[in-house]
Amino acid sequence: MPTRHDIRNVAIVAHVDHGKTTIVDAMLKQAGAFAAHQQLDDRMMDSNDLEREKGITILAKNTAVKYHPKDGGAPITINIIDTPGHADFGGEVERGLSMVDAVVLLVDASEGPLPQTRFVLRKALQQRKPVILCINKTDRPDSRIDEVVNETYDLFLDLDADEDQIEFPIVYACGRDGIASLTKPEDGTVPADSTNLEPFFSTILEHVPAPTYEEDAPLQAHVTNLDADNFLGRIALLRVEQGELRKGQTVAWIKRDGTISNVRITELMMTEALTRKPAEVAGPGDICAVAGIPDIMIGETLADPENPIALPLITVDEPAISMVIGTNTSPLVGRGGTGKGADAKAAVKDRKVTARQVKDRLDRELIGNVSLRVLDTERPDAWEVQGRGELALAILVEQMRREGFELTIGKPQVVTKEVDGKVHEPVERMTIDVPEEHMGAVTQLMGVRKGRMDNMSNHGSGWVRMEFVVPSRGLIGFRTEFLTQTRGTGIAHSIHEGHEPWFGPLQTRNNGSLVADRAGSVTAFAMTNLQERGVLFVDPGTEVYEGMIVGENSRSDDMDVNITKEKKLTNMRSSSADSFEAIVPPRKLSLEQSLEFCRDDECVEVTPEAVRIRKVNLDARERARAASRAKNG
Repeated sequence: MPTRHDIRNVAIVAHVDHGKTTIVDAMLKQAGAFAAHQQLDDRMMDSNDLEREKGITILAKNTAVKYHPKDGGAPITINIIDTPGHADFGGEVERGLSMVDAVVLLVDASEGPLPQTRFVLRKALQQRKPVILCINKTDRPDSRIDEVVNETYDLFLDLDADEDQIEFPIVYACGRDGIASLTKPEDGTVPADSTNLEPFFSTILEHVPAPTYEEDAPLQAHVTNLDADNFLGRIALLRVEQGELRKGQTVAWIKRDGTISNVRITELMMTEALTRKPAEVAGPGDICAVAGIPDIMIGETLADPENPIALPLITVDEPAISMVIGTNTSPLVGRGGTGKGADAKAAVKDRKVTARQVKDRLDRELIGNVSLRVLDTERPDAWEVQGRGELALAILVEQMRREGFELTIGKPQVVTKEVDGKVHEPVERMTIDVPEEHMGAVTQLMGVRKGRMDNMSNHGSGWVRMEFVVPSRGLIGFRTEFLTQTRGTGIAHSIHEGHEPWFGPLQTRNNGSLVADRAGSVTAFAMTNLQERGVLFVDPGTEVYEGMIVGENSRSDDMDVNITKEKKLTNMRSSSADSFEAIVPPRKLSLEQSLEFCRDDECVEVTPEAVRIRKVNLDARERARAASRAKNG
């Protein structure tokens, strides 16, 4: 078969925070993608605000570098796909792998292979992609290069890799300094026999297969991602498998349901570094972007109108977690962060508070996010959104909040399925690294959540690594408690492991809530009296309403409290000045922490300025009646 030697397509996969985006930065700089005077940011590929804030990659992105071989040969285009490391964004990884011919597996020289390394590697091996192993961050003082390489070999054997896949080349790198080498450096040092990424580039050229194609085959191009442009409308990212795609050409668009219609390519673009440049033609193996097809979806095929042959649809894993997202139904809807005052009025007109706006936004999200599902509920203003994990759903809510939406979000639930007449629930494999002294506390924490320990290893460095299989239900609300128990030192990562029979009831939160029993403003006087009862979540002056949760009770049941109580003034002069008690600073909960804190009868109110937790039923008498009915059956 003929081969295109001027192009290579490779994806960089790794566990979260092992340095994928940093090494792509170094590749772009060293391949001369930028002018000398250009001002460059760190992690250029993480272009989304949320990605920069959280320091993680959420969306798979592609870039292209022109590599000029040292022997003076013709320049070679290397298309690089930067994929997320979180299993929650697994749909992005699966799509990224469908565009490439090989993967670079990046592993931290100290941490070794972690759960998401297993997840992304499993996907690559299932698709029979060749692998290049890159041991990154060799300069870490606690690096243990030989052990990490052996652990990676064990992981390949665990995942049933065949002989060809196990014979992988190894590159040692320090992505931050832009240095790579094929010879193993000493632990904790930067490779000494190299000053750039040249060995890494040459390994990619040698081991990533060049795209092959059939002579005179009809056009076939696979849609792997979508983007939008204010001027061009919807843009489809394609990999051309066979034939040629030209600007202005009429092609057959094969939809998901098998129907075919002819469309014209109005714009064709190819990626160079971080920008898209107009192009006239794209050949086999090229990754390009096209405009002119307004309703095109991921997984569909563009083909020759004379001979349309569809490519297989992209399949992604089933969702594991669901949340009900609806319009904001609280008394403070549309009233800004404080709930009062003229400062909020200007922002109110841009608020999105109607059911139609929320539904339109969820439908738009479905276009580009293949791992998400939106189902109707019995209420017309709420929808069940299913996704891979809590983080993926929390990111969606955070993006909507920043766009001006006001939402009510239910407690995250697991998506169950029936196998042979029995209910099965999703389980996760959890890898936990903790200092030895916290081992007992973590084991106890996992025991309550029905976790089953599979493996435990001690590297002799004072840290223990434990592996548990635990129901996904047990991990909702786990991270906050885990960080408290390990004094912020523990590291926990999990991946979806499949489905197992229902584990039975789980009790994850022992403490009840402090619930405001009337509307008003929080007073410092009331807070001083209430802070002995538990931990408060609100500042003095915050507007509250009946049924809003203002703190965590120190006991297991809920308590209705008056947090708006004011000090009664008298006309008697006090012989001594008022004794001022210090108010304990309130615990501020982020969106993720609020979702974790929720019980079944609670939900989270999300507005652009504030995140509040409230009871689903705001009326205290109604709640008391419902509780007594449930008690008496």
